[in-house]
Amino acid sequence: MPEAVDVYYRSDDGLKLYAYDYNTAGPDAPVLLCLHGLTRNSSDFTRLASDLSPRYRIICADQRGRGRSDYDSNPANYQPVTYVRDMFALLDHLQLPRVIVIGTSMGGLMGMMMGAMQPQRIAGLLLNDIGPEVDPAGLARIQSYVGKSRPVRNWEEALAQSQAINGAAFPDFSPGQWRDFTRGLYRNVDGVPVLAYDPAIAQPIDAAQENAVPPDLWPLFDSLNLPVLVVRGAESDILAPTTAAAMCERGHDCQLQEIPRRGHAPTLDEPAARQAIGRWLQSLGAA
Repeated sequence: MPEAVDVYYRSDDGLKLYAYDYNTAGPDAPVLLCLHGLTRNSSDFTRLASDLSPRYRIICADQRGRGRSDYDSNPANYQPVTYVRDMFALLDHLQLPRVIVIGTSMGGLMGMMMGAMQPQRIAGLLLNDIGPEVDPAGLARIQSYVGKSRPVRNWEEALAQSQAINGAAFPDFSPGQWRDFTRGLYRNVDGVPVLAYDPAIAQPIDAAQENAVPPDLWPLFDSLNLPVLVVRGAESDILAPTTAAAMCERGHDCQLQEIPRRGHAPTLDEPAARQAIGRWLQSLGAA
């Protein structure tokens, strides 16, 4: 497995933020920027990044309040518009003029915003189980646990908590997959698992749903002029099948891949997801 380089940089308001960078594919390799979901972090993409690193440069970021990035003393900043500013700061720090964005859930919303704000910098966008409409049932489910999970005392309790919250999304996970999933969600603090995100990230979305998802993102999506791959979990309660289909019926260079036996959101390690990603990335190279 190739070694990733740790990248630390500053946001425009002074936070120290983190990303890791697989940069072994050569100076002319296309660059993938991987953006995680609301409660997750850059570890979600470790296997994908390792597998793609012979052909692509892959950068995986921890958003503020997650993973190895600083927590924000002002919880009002925990919303996509701030995260997008941070990502442009990261691209500027690494002097990257153009990237392909792979965004899971919240990361996909960020990718749409980035593509609309600075289209010349986004060569393609993978939307993992997210679109311009978010199912209210799924959003309510997320609001019910983000920042509200009880502390755990050991890794056995952390595993049980992960399965209780995410079991419906991953009905066929093996014990090893659950272990890896849980290790990515928690960090080890003196032998005790602690969730690897600031509980305060829940405050903006608890105060108003539009802080998590603006009410109408169709104009934003329709403004995108770039290739899009939509990946949808077949059992998703966030991205409805009608929304996913409509996304690829509105005149875009858009492809849709559904992942069986997955809710919100696919890990992107599933065979169907990997095959679709490989084909899509090859098509971008050909274009």
